[in-house]
Amino acid sequence: MTARLLLVDDTPANLKYLEARLLAEYYDVATATNGMQAIARCRQEAFDLVLLDVMMPGMDGFETCRRLKADPATAHVPVIIVTALDQPADRIKGLEAGADDFLTKPIDETALLARVRSLARFKAITDELRVSALSNTAVSFFDPLTQAVRDQGVGGRILIIDDRPGSLERIGNILSPQHTISALSSAGDALARVTRDNPDLIFVSLGLQEHDPLRLCSQLRSQEGTRHIPILLLADTEDRARVLRALEMGVNDYVVRPVDANELMARVRTQVRRRRYLDLLRNAVQASMELAIFDQLTGLHNRRYFDSHMPRLVEASASQKKPLCLMILDIDHFKAVNDTHGHDVGDEVLQIFAARLKAAVRDVDLLCRLGGEEFIVAMPDLPLKIGSLIAERLRLAISSMPFMLGKSGLDLDITVSVGLAERNQETSVSSILKRADTALYRSKTLGRNQVSTEAA
Repeated sequence: MTARLLLVDDTPANLKYLEARLLAEYYDVATATNGMQAIARCRQEAFDLVLLDVMMPGMDGFETCRRLKADPATAHVPVIIVTALDQPADRIKGLEAGADDFLTKPIDETALLARVRSLARFKAITDELRVSALSNTAVSFFDPLTQAVRDQGVGGRILIIDDRPGSLERIGNILSPQHTISALSSAGDALARVTRDNPDLIFVSLGLQEHDPLRLCSQLRSQEGTRHIPILLLADTEDRARVLRALEMGVNDYVVRPVDANELMARVRTQVRRRRYLDLLRNAVQASMELAIFDQLTGLHNRRYFDSHMPRLVEASASQKKPLCLMILDIDHFKAVNDTHGHDVGDEVLQIFAARLKAAVRDVDLLCRLGGEEFIVAMPDLPLKIGSLIAERLRLAISSMPFMLGKSGLDLDITVSVGLAERNQETSVSSILKRADTALYRSKTLGRNQVSTEAA
């Protein structure tokens, strides 16, 4: 896959080398020579990945990364820190600054390309979710990007899969102060366990004896319920080829024995933050989708959902030669309720009204709030005669008991006018809706609080 990369280095020779190597892999490459320029470009342009040198005059790479990750406008862009520093403390400093990965000079081209492809895939996965989440921030209950920036990556649920008791115990002891740890000494039932527990991170040892750890990773990535869970590998120095293969198949990160405790904790925090970020984006998108088809006040489906779903009910009724009854309900004198008692009381009346309707219709019926005080029920497989009986039952359910309003302490007598029509030969929703609306108008002109039908 291709991606747009920003290379940041104050040494022209380094920039030219990396640019040439990545252009040869068909990446779109831009460059910057210092931290401030990199931050400005990331704010103004769209990049899929930043490769950032540490040793630069003025603002070094650690501070540049820290600022990129602290800004919700750029925090979603993965950063690989590239440096000649190769001590564990330097890697930890970079990871704690928010870097997604850390490469040391001289750069191993195979490792570089594996890392770039892995993080570019992650960026591609998040981009569509991020665009949807940002476009719906105005109707969401939270800003997922701002919340993700504040996340410290602690308190995660970590599943460790390692058949070496000493290794398993050491990893667990390192991580348990900041996370909740569960462990498996065999990969045999790992898929079932992961599906059941849905951990924030799976820690897999490449030294598993009875099962192929790469096959396990492949299975985790291929199943819908587990493919989004981050995987972190525990590898030995000689496992380089398998690590690169694992990165190609979608494994997120790895640590090499002997494990540095601080580096491990930093990498785990990074992956936990990333998992939570994706979950926040998915939740924001799901919430916006629900807002698009549900009425917030009553919890019923809205007019948009009715308009998209009703044609399918009509088509099914026509093709199967089965009846379909449509009912429109309008709360009588609802404007007077709002004018006399206020819109808060009106809202509570609508909520109670919707709850009584929902309790009185079948699960297969389509119940929607069309808008204002008007509701609609589509009843598949029911002829007009039976629909009229149900409409009368609904009318009684509304009028037989006062609406007891908890917030205001009022008890209000509410009634409803109902109009019905049955699909005859129509394949048009509008024609059935028009006849049901004509029947509703008749109920109102005849004095309200009654049911009328309109034949074809």
